[in-house]
Parts: sequence; C-alpha cells; structure tokens
Amino acid sequence: MEALFIQAKQAGKSVAGLSDDFRNDVLRAVADELVSSKEELLRANAEDLARMDPASPLYDRLMLTDARIDAIAADMRNVASLPSPLGRVLLDRVLPNGLQLRKVAVPFGVIGVIYEARPNVTLDVFSLCFKSGNACVLKGGKDADASNRAAVAVVQRVLAARGVAPAAATLLPATHEAANALLNAVGYVDVVIPRGGRRLIDFVRDNARIPCIETGAGVVNTYFDAAGDLEIGKAIVFNAKTRRVSVCNALDCLIVHSARLQDLPALCAPLAAKNVTIYADERSFAVLKDVYPLLCPATPDSFGTEFMDYKMVIRTVDSLQEAMDHIAQYGSGHSESIVTDDPAAAAAFQAGVDAACVYVNAPTSFTDGAQFGLGAEIGISTQKLGARGPMGLEALTTYKWLITGHGQTRP
Repeated sequence: MEALFIQAKQAGKSVAGLSDDFRNDVLRAVADELVSSKEELLRANAEDLARMDPASPLYDRLMLTDARIDAIAADMRNVASLPSPLGRVLLDRVLPNGLQLRKVAVPFGVIGVIYEARPNVTLDVFSLCFKSGNACVLKGGKDADASNRAAVAVVQRVLAARGVAPAAATLLPATHEAANALLNAVGYVDVVIPRGGRRLIDFVRDNARIPCIETGAGVVNTYFDAAGDLEIGKAIVFNAKTRRVSVCNALDCLIVHSARLQDLPALCAPLAAKNVTIYADERSFAVLKDVYPLLCPATPDSFGTEFMDYKMVIRTVDSLQEAMDHIAQYGSGHSESIVTDDPAAAAAFQAGVDAACVYVNAPTSFTDGAQFGLGAEIGISTQKLGARGPMGLEALTTYKWLITGHGQTRP
C-alpha cells in the first residue's frame, strides 16, 4: 500500500497548487463523464446488487439508477459552483511590534475515508476533496467494490486527460488489510474520516494512528412534548422515520410525554402505511396494542439502537428533563428534535441537549450538507473538536499562520 500512499501524497501537493477555476472545470468534466458512462456504472452496480439480499436495509443505499447518477453529477456541478474554501483570511492583525499576522485556510493534503455500501460516497468525497485542494484515499466496503472501482475509473480517466495525477482519487482494495494500512499511514494521510455504523466508527477511532474525525452513527430521538402540536408531530415523525430509513439522520426513538399518550395512536397511525414496526415501552404498548398493527414490546436493547430499517422504539416520560436524560443516555450526539408550542420548553431543550444538530418543530431529516446550504457533504461529525455536524468544504481545510515583518527581532 505504501506506493499508493506516496502517490496520493504527491497528488495532494499538485492538486493544492491548481487554480480554483481549473478544479471547477475538472469537476464539471467528471460530472459529464459520469452521465456518459451510465451503462458502465450500472453494470458494475448490478454485480454488487446481485450479491446482496434485497431485503437488507443497505440494498437501497447500494443501488445506483439513472436518476441517482444524474443527481450525483448535479451535486458535483453544484460543488464546482461553490466559492473556494481556500485562501480565506480567518484573522488579520498587526502586532504592536509591527509584525503582520494572517491566519489563512489551506488544504489538509490527503484525506482518507473509510465507508460502507454507498457508491455515491465515492464521488461525493472526491468532489469535495478536489474542490478543497485535497487528494483523497478511499476505502470502500466489499459490498460496493465493483461500483466503487467503476466510479473511480471514470474519475481517473478525466484526471489523466486533464493532466492531473490520477492518484488524486486513490481507491484501496476492499480488504481489512487495506483499512489497517490506511489507519497507519502516518506521514502520508493527514486525516481519516469513517462513514458508517457504530462498529466501523469505533474500529477506526480505536485503531487509527492518524487524526480521525468521527462521523455517521446516528441514534436519533424526537421528543413529543406535553405542549406538542399533534398535526405537526405526525408530519415530523413520519418524515424523520420513513423518508429514507438507511441514512444516519433517520428517527430511531420517539419519546412521548405521558400527558399526550392519548394522542399516540394518531401520532403513529401514518407509520403503519409504511409497515414500520414499533417497539413500545410498557405504557405506550398499553395504548397502542389494539390499534397499531406492527407492535412489539420494547426490550432494554431497543433503546440506543440505530435501526437503519422500518423500525422504531417508543419511550414514555413524565417531564422534559426525563426526555433530555434519556437522550443523554442513549443518543449519539447526532441530531435530536422536540415538538412543542411552549417556547420555554423549546429553549430548554436546545440549551440542554448535547448534539451536533438540535431541532424545534422540524424533522431530523434536514441534517444534511446540501439542506444546510453547504453543497454535498463528506459526513456528519458527531465529535466536538474541530468540525461538528454536516461537513462541507470549509471543514476540509485547516489553516496556517503567515507572518510578515520588516527586520524585527525578539528581545
């Protein structure tokens, strides 16, 4: 693997030196080539799909279609249209001794990403890294290996034709050995970002010898307050749970105030049309048992689970504080929401809940770089140091200090 890492390191230096206009032209050319290469991409994707059970919640994430390739290409063109994150002056100050200090945004250099069965991530990561002046080293899962190889082949064709080192988009083998090599690529890869479930994130954090940004795992809760609006609540719960169940911002646990248990059947009724299985605690089970068709008793393991499926758990609480305590115990710091018409409860929830994104009267499905106006995202960071929440272009830069003097010396 070392030869691949050396090439990526060299490519990172060359990409950083390109003009923003040139990088944008390359991204638009890759987008055009993706559309022209649909047959090639879909054929490779069909190989991957044939190996996966269609009932798996990952099947939808793995699938490419004509429309999805068009959407990926459109996202890439959108990234090309965004302002460059490089060269931003974050601070400009003249010290009393006359030294001028400037803090300026620069690329990381080489960004490694480990991810699972999502071939769109291959192209999203490349576009964001290339736009921000970085090379990328990609380690996809074996479930999407044919799709990833086809996507990177398209990218590298365009890079080579434009005189850019193809190693600016380096795909590693879909093996555990490659993952370990990436996590130990000290001196070659500047930061690694895992995108996937809790097991993947824990593995990367526990084994990486290079800096790691945690993203992805989303155990997401929505609290229906004593002062919640039922119609708003129905729409939010339905959208957050069923819009796309395999993504990290999908709802996993509905927390309901005991004063609103009588509204629980109406709150959950739309979910039955999507065949959502509900795991209910004792009090909510008693209310739903004769009216909701797909109902099971909750177990202790139901809470804190990222279902990534048409499944959800319900927890009954007697106060706002108890709801926040539940989130503190079982949430993952990703996205949390409250449905309430009480401004004091809303303010207390946003102040008291420790998560990257905290919503009032809106579904967690909005936690997304494009929805936040950041363009495509490289992931949702759940950590507190550095990037937090949806990571767009600016999150893929670091900074350096530029100091200009006129002969000053330090006494």
